[in-house]
Amino acid sequence: MRKPLSLAVTGIVSVGGVGLAACGSTSGGTSGSPAASAPITIGVSVSLTGDFSGDGKALVQGYDLWAQDENAKGGLLGHHVTMKYVDDASSTTQVVTNYQNLITQDKVALVFGPFSSLLTIPASTVTNRYGYAFPEPAGGGPSVFNRTPAIHSLFFVQPAPVEDNLVSFTQWVLSLPASERPATAAYSTEDDPFTQPQVDKARALLEAGGIRTASYKVYPAETTDFTALAQQVIQANADIVILGTQEPDGIAFIKAFQQQHYNPKALIETAGPDQGSDFSKQVGVANTEGVMVPAGWWSSAKSPGNATFVSEFVAKYGGTPADIPSDAAEAYSVGEVVDQAAQKAHSISNAALITALHSGTFQTVQGPMAFDSLGRPNGASFLVQWQNGTTVPVYPASAAVAQPEYPKPDFSG
Repeated sequence: MRKPLSLAVTGIVSVGGVGLAACGSTSGGTSGSPAASAPITIGVSVSLTGDFSGDGKALVQGYDLWAQDENAKGGLLGHHVTMKYVDDASSTTQVVTNYQNLITQDKVALVFGPFSSLLTIPASTVTNRYGYAFPEPAGGGPSVFNRTPAIHSLFFVQPAPVEDNLVSFTQWVLSLPASERPATAAYSTEDDPFTQPQVDKARALLEAGGIRTASYKVYPAETTDFTALAQQVIQANADIVILGTQEPDGIAFIKAFQQQHYNPKALIETAGPDQGSDFSKQVGVANTEGVMVPAGWWSSAKSPGNATFVSEFVAKYGGTPADIPSDAAEAYSVGEVVDQAAQKAHSISNAALITALHSGTFQTVQGPMAFDSLGRPNGASFLVQWQNGTTVPVYPASAAVAQPEYPKPDFSG
């Protein structure tokens, strides 16, 4: 299992042995770079507590590993990097305060993004106001980009726009032979800008393909008891289940299905199954078998630098490659694109980084990354399934290393 993070009670962590008030940019994000070789601080509002705490701690692991690697090779364009984390408690109000303070009081040189579309939307309003580039690992819902006026300083560092995450799943389902294709589907989704757009698009595509909706439910993001929601899905007795979840509800649904001996032919969740051992240890490794999740990263991916990332992650935090959460790879990728943009621009000024990030392709552990004028990526996500205690890509065929298990094996216990 991954080693727990050691977090100060204030919610602030530093990496690299440089003081937290290390030299950053001057008063505006669009100002010039710090003096040559001067140490810099990168500020991040991260969910160390609250609903997104599991994901937030994984982001810290990924960011810290990138900072370690960056400093080992001489720093970001020669600047030694310190990471400063401030806990936002998974709160849309606190995340605004955090970035306001990081920029105006701490005067950090750069900022990286938090977890979730929910927090990225208000956070990016603040960072954009001060002219800061805002590369972020986990805020790609349509509402992040569809704003007036448009924001051009934000960059979603994942392979595909969030609303397309379940497209591979729907394509696989509709490609099944008629004799095997499911007749019905049940949907339940959190009312969240990350989860619901994915589920609604999947539902539209599957209905257009002739798969009848047996049940559909949108539930409040603040829901903590998922018993009735899971029961509604169970009573629908659909052939396949599509759930718009974050990690806590993803785990709760599976536990309820296990207890009620409900075994759909296919089960996919928007988040949760992508979190490595945080997921498997809570539902039981045997109960991960056959569960699907859309993903842009998996531990055995052949993307540039991924094998090194995986080995370093295991060395630093313990566990096995199967334990690594995708959030950590996404955070590490944020640092990778910033490093390459800085090299391209010969500068770490925010204005120069924004311009550089809007052009060209960047290589990451998630594969190649490029952004449109609004910071949306132009790639595609993949269908990943738990098989034999780890996640593997199963669709499309160009990326698959195993055949999908269908029907999914029954839950144990």
